[in-house]
Amino acid sequence: MKLGERLRYLREVEGVLRGLGREMTQQELAGAMQKEMGRSLSQSYLSQIESGARPHLTNSSRMLLAKFFKVHPGYLVDDPEGFHTELLSDLRVMEDTLDLWLINGAERFRRDPEVSQALLDLAKDEDSRRCLMLLGAILETPHLVDRLLEVLKPSLSNAGVRSQVRKPMEDWR
Repeated sequence: MKLGERLRYLREVEGVLRGLGREMTQQELAGAMQKEMGRSLSQSYLSQIESGARPHLTNSSRMLLAKFFKVHPGYLVDDPEGFHTELLSDLRVMEDTLDLWLINGAERFRRDPEVSQALLDLAKDEDSRRCLMLLGAILETPHLVDRLLEVLKPSLSNAGVRSQVRKPMEDWR
C-alpha cells in the first residue's frame, strides 16, 4: 500500500470514529490537527501526499500524523516492492505452483476421468507436496503398488487396466 492510500484510509477511519459517517476531508483533518495538536499540515500538503506528488514525508510531518492518528510512524511509509500483507513462505508458493500444475494436468488428461480426478484430488489436498512424496515412497517399495491396488481399488488391479495405466505418457496426449 502506498503512503497516499494509507493517509486516505486513516482519514476515512477517523471520520467514522468522529461520528461523521464519512471520511474526514483534508481541510477538516488540517483543522482538527491544529485544534488538537497545536500544529498542522496544510490541505495542499495533504493533497500532494495522497496524490503521490509527494511520496515521502519529513520526519516531523510523519511524527505529527502518527501522533494525531495514533499509529506507529512506520505505518506512514510505502510498502516495499513485492510486499504482501499475508504470510507467504517459499514452501507455500511452491505448493501453489504444484497445485496449478496438477490442475493443468487434470485438464490434459480429461479423456481419462480416473487420472484426471486423481490429479484434482491431489491438488485439493491441503499438502499436495506431501502426497506426492508418499506416492514416491510407494513406488520405491517393490510390489506395494499392486498390493495397494488390490485392497483400495480392486477394479484397477486386473492386468488389462494395469497395462493401460502404465502406458507411456506420449500415448495419452
